[in-house]
Amino acid sequence: MQEAIRYLTVDESGDAQRLDNFLFKHLKGVPKTHVYRIIRSGEVRCNKARVQADTRLATGDELRIPPIRVSDSKAHKVGGEPAAAARDKALPILFEDDEFLAINKPAGIAVHGGSGLSFGVIEQLRRLRPQAKFLELVHRLDRETSGILLVAKKRRALKALQDQFRARQTGKVYLTLVKGVWQKPHQTIDAALQKYNLANGERRVRVVPKEHSDAMASLSLVKLLKVHGPSHLTHVQASSLLAVTIKTGRTHQIRVHMAHAGHVIAGDDKYGDFEWNKQLQAAGLKRMFLHAWRLQLQHPLSGQDMQLQCELPQELLAWAKG
Repeated sequence: MQEAIRYLTVDESGDAQRLDNFLFKHLKGVPKTHVYRIIRSGEVRCNKARVQADTRLATGDELRIPPIRVSDSKAHKVGGEPAAAARDKALPILFEDDEFLAINKPAGIAVHGGSGLSFGVIEQLRRLRPQAKFLELVHRLDRETSGILLVAKKRRALKALQDQFRARQTGKVYLTLVKGVWQKPHQTIDAALQKYNLANGERRVRVVPKEHSDAMASLSLVKLLKVHGPSHLTHVQASSLLAVTIKTGRTHQIRVHMAHAGHVIAGDDKYGDFEWNKQLQAAGLKRMFLHAWRLQLQHPLSGQDMQLQCELPQELLAWAKG
């Protein structure tokens, strides 16, 4: 199966990253030899210019990715479901006009092909809308996170919306359930983050001093919504429902900030309490409790203020109520 030319705009998570490593992340399932081949041939362009594999990218760079043929044998799963079934599912639409659309992304589905899966939300949307001339992700959500995801239908909308994200003009609010009793009604977490890789190559993020050479400024505003006492759901653990507004869009920002504050997110398999997660799973929580709930933005064409909202999915409602 061969896809069309893709255009990717580098966001904060890709800033200062090598081109080859950036492409490995976005083109998982494509052999590394093929990635290096399209770079050497000049088919990959950055801001319309030829680039090398070791070129360092910057936030806002626009990459042109040539059509890449992916073997159907590698397209066997989408978010854990058989490909044929998952590809044909309509994605819940929260808002749509001629410029962009907002999707309610389910948990467990990647926003783009990768991690051994050749199909994600954007590939699924392109398959469902073969007549669409332009469909590109405005931003990303972790595979385990549900909620509001924006997709641009025109290049001008993509640029305008990503400019808002880069300038921190959008208001992004997430709902999350964390372990323990959150003490303050309102709290600011100002903790710099650094990306690193485990020995097996898996990406992780950690808090580092602000003066660290790789430190990325990261700011989260936390509002306490509700404290739940110990219950059969949380296995004799108090928990807190929080609304977290992120002022920076760093990789795994909320997950790491919550863990740093001593209140790990329920169901987080990377930074959480693994024993607690097992108990939660036995009680019925099969995913991480992190949901992109509200998004404030300006319409990319009219400039009109907008607020999108995506209510909690059914599988999280009981846990939110306590």
